Amino acid sequence: MKHIRISDVTMKQTGEGFALSFKEKIELAKLLDRLGVDLIELEGIRNARIDALRIKSIAAAVQDSAVAVPVQLNAQSVQQTWSALQQARHPRLQVCAPVSPVQMEYLFHKKPEAMLTAVRETVAACRALCADVEFVADDATRSEPAFLQQAVQTAIEAGAATITLCDTAGTMLPAEFTRFIQQLYAALPALQDVTLGVSCADTLAMANACAVAAAGAGAGELKTAAYPLGSANLASIARLLAAKGEAVGASTGIRVTQLSRIAEQITWMCQSGKNKNSLFGGVSTEDPGIWLTVHDDIAAVTKAVQALGYDLSEEDAVRVYDAFRSIAEKRDRVSARELDVIVASAAMQVPSTYKLDTYVVTSGNTISATAHIKLLKNGVPVEGVTIGDGPIDAAFLAIEKITGCHYELDDFQLQAVTEGREAMGQTVVKLRSGGKVYSGRGISTDIIGAGIHAYLSALNKIVYEEDEV
Repeated sequence: MKHIRISDVTMKQTGEGFALSFKEKIELAKLLDRLGVDLIELEGIRNARIDALRIKSIAAAVQDSAVAVPVQLNAQSVQQTWSALQQARHPRLQVCAPVSPVQMEYLFHKKPEAMLTAVRETVAACRALCADVEFVADDATRSEPAFLQQAVQTAIEAGAATITLCDTAGTMLPAEFTRFIQQLYAALPALQDVTLGVSCADTLAMANACAVAAAGAGAGELKTAAYPLGSANLASIARLLAAKGEAVGASTGIRVTQLSRIAEQITWMCQSGKNKNSLFGGVSTEDPGIWLTVHDDIAAVTKAVQALGYDLSEEDAVRVYDAFRSIAEKRDRVSARELDVIVASAAMQVPSTYKLDTYVVTSGNTISATAHIKLLKNGVPVEGVTIGDGPIDAAFLAIEKITGCHYELDDFQLQAVTEGREAMGQTVVKLRSGGKVYSGRGISTDIIGAGIHAYLSALNKIVYEEDEV
């Protein structure tokens, strides 16, 4: 039987009805990897610094699944995305382009000839960097057949190894979708040399049926979602192919024995009102309307701290509660984000193995960000120089180079604590090591300096605890 690759698009849906925190996206990727999903699709880069860190962290957390990130139709986006993704064990770059007249004209304002040129150049640029390149033909079922064939042929010639056809409108029945695929195979012999993928919208509640029909018609990759919002359902597709795979000559690598449990975990994480810890009423802990008050006792505060991912000793829990009380008595409410800062400031204060000596960071719109960091490790100077996707990323990478250790960046928070041009910036960095979260806090008029101090604060806590073990 033919192996069908299963691709999960859950994280691409986060703007369509639910939101996941930085930490939850990493946890979701780990669950999908454990389930045996072949491909995990991430959102593209919008905010260069934040999104690059997100992609790098997820790529580092995934062991077996491929990680795919879309690029925009320009060379700068290709380079920027690859810089964030290249450390993944199995990276994939995706080139998404509309192929229907309505989307080309009204969404991208491109004529067919210009769109073909953009596809050719972008796919070629991706292929020069990454061996696994996918061309996604958006709205393929409403395209002109001749142009769709041209676009697919162009992408294959430029180096795409996977061609994905999207029924964006979701108006096709399984038999229609089967004929659509068969006709394209007949018209394009080159399609036999690449993997054909499909993405089906669930407008008519037919996404699962169309996806399975596509597998029977020759498709080798199906886009699904563990928490579907208008797309094929990962769990349903996996069970259908496990039960009826022989009928369509197809099978998947999904671990069906773990499917129910992991699917429930993902659903709980994503469901509106349940995607954040129930301690805060089922709403994001980053929601400014969610607060603790002076009336909350140490048990409630400790539970809130655990919800943020920390595992504190009894001694540190008392320190955090005392610090919380001193703030709560002067104010009506304390937010979950502020509780993060309290933990970073009050919990697990340890001797500083690493201290900042000097740092020089250069950045601009025509040069790559470079950081030269000099630390004192138990009084002995150590230094490192690296290039990153922005000044903060470069600084953190320089510290990693000095220490020789990479820790998962669980969260990065930045806020002003005073007003005016000389405002003080406060940064909280949360690092994950051995399943535990360690946070550090830094304050400075220099945002980069605040970030470095916060990172070192968290790093020193990890080093201290590891030395104690």
